[in-house]
Amino acid sequence: MVDMEEIRKKFDIHTIAKNKLAEIEKYECSIYCCHSTGCKSSGSDDLIALIQKILEENSLTDKVRVVATGCMGLCAHGPLIRVEIKGRKDILFKRVDLDATRTIMEKYVIPALGNTGDMVLADELKSYVLSLDLPFFTKQEKVVLKNAGHIDPEDISEYMARGGYLALEKALKTMTPQQVVEEIKKSGLRGRGGGGFSTGMKWELAAKVPTIDEKFIICNGDEGDPGAYMDRSILEGDPHAVIEGMMIAAYAIGATEGWFYVRAEYPLAVERLQKAIQACRKNLLLGKNIMGTDFSFNIDIRLGAGAFVCGEETALIHSIEGARGTPRPRPPYPTNKGLWGKPSCVNNVETLANVSKILMKGADWFASFGTETSKGTKVFALTGQVEHSGLIEVPMGTTINEIVNEIGGGVPEGKTLKAVQSGGPSGGLIPAKLMDMPVCYEELKKIGSIMGSGGLIVIDDSSDMVALAKFYLDFTVDESCGKCAPCRIGGKQMLLLLDKINRGRGKKKDLEQLKKIAFAMQKASLCGLGQTAPNPVLSTLRFYEEEYTNKLLDGKEKE
Repeated sequence: MVDMEEIRKKFDIHTIAKNKLAEIEKYECSIYCCHSTGCKSSGSDDLIALIQKILEENSLTDKVRVVATGCMGLCAHGPLIRVEIKGRKDILFKRVDLDATRTIMEKYVIPALGNTGDMVLADELKSYVLSLDLPFFTKQEKVVLKNAGHIDPEDISEYMARGGYLALEKALKTMTPQQVVEEIKKSGLRGRGGGGFSTGMKWELAAKVPTIDEKFIICNGDEGDPGAYMDRSILEGDPHAVIEGMMIAAYAIGATEGWFYVRAEYPLAVERLQKAIQACRKNLLLGKNIMGTDFSFNIDIRLGAGAFVCGEETALIHSIEGARGTPRPRPPYPTNKGLWGKPSCVNNVETLANVSKILMKGADWFASFGTETSKGTKVFALTGQVEHSGLIEVPMGTTINEIVNEIGGGVPEGKTLKAVQSGGPSGGLIPAKLMDMPVCYEELKKIGSIMGSGGLIVIDDSSDMVALAKFYLDFTVDESCGKCAPCRIGGKQMLLLLDKINRGRGKKKDLEQLKKIAFAMQKASLCGLGQTAPNPVLSTLRFYEEEYTNKLLDGKEKE
């Protein structure tokens, strides 16, 4: 007969963490190689293989450990390698190729091991060094991304060594489900997928629905905004943080099963999530009577097929069920009638990744970041025409100026900032004159934009705003499910008018018609896709109307 108590002792998180920390302490040097999608596509697999080969040739495998880690943030300069040697300052190397890797090993790592004296970095390596004192690193506040770039995402013991699953243990053994809900409510955590609804309130609504047989927690990883890769990077770099957050949410609302809905276009994120779930099962963190309590829970994965509209929670639920991914009217909300008609709570990847930190450090700690109504930090994919593009995390309320000019290093090549697009194709343009605006839910809404999932695209003065608005609208029209007329017809008519204006054939009445259709779409569309699709057009009309009028026929020739 299987002795479950003995098995649980074997897989005790405290013992695993202690053993892993002791193992890491034995090494004199740790080499962290970015192994996210971006750096893998630039050849980091080959760099890791070369490092391991050199270590074997020099009999140094017992002194140096090589960690294939998640995104280190500064994606524009990948592949990235960070070398940490005891007693020496960490060094980050950028845009590393095979030749540079060999030089790093032969002229820095190997000579530095056991050498307690001062060392001058070889001239060949100086051009590869990226200062860790850059504002890109020093002006961030890492909460969700705390582990990214510092652990092997495929090794559950490394997650445990940094406090992983202690929050789950705390919730299961010392807190009631209601106490967990209250702590999340008190923290002020809001949904990071775009809507910004109070996470604690959503959990409370789901918890209050009686559980007849099943209740579900769903993680929305269907990140579809052009230029956005926050959720992908979190899943690739720290999948256990999201799993732990999901398990705590399940305990809080009384869910029996969890579902990850992730884009099929994210194969590495899916692979690491699968491995993390398998590791949890092996360590008895999934299944029956988790951690010796009455809590039982399982997780499964469903892959999205690339439909942008499936980021909307009811369309996502239909897709998991095997139906066509189209939204439905609400109410009833998923918390009452969701997956297979059962109570379901849908949370975004980043939202769940915050949960364990809040439980361990407290709601007041989390609420100390951000603004009065937008608490905590936010992960952004800072892309476009900016010097240091990459993955960043800053407190809510950080200004556009701080993000673009300080953390991002400003617009390169002598050009000037024209605008920043927030919230993806459903967001709006923030003009350069509003650079001091804090990035938070309410302030963005005031100017006709949204937080979205966290894409920030920097636009310089060479960009045509009419063409840009057309690009975003073309995307949302193509991604419309076609279920409701305001979105299906309205979006297409707006696109035809934009195309007409962009070709220099538009008239003043077309601008008024654009605004009328946009208003109708905002008021009458079934879901958030149609309601927010006009945002790029309306925001460019608001702040850059002269670029529209300059393309009109009126005044250039007789109508």
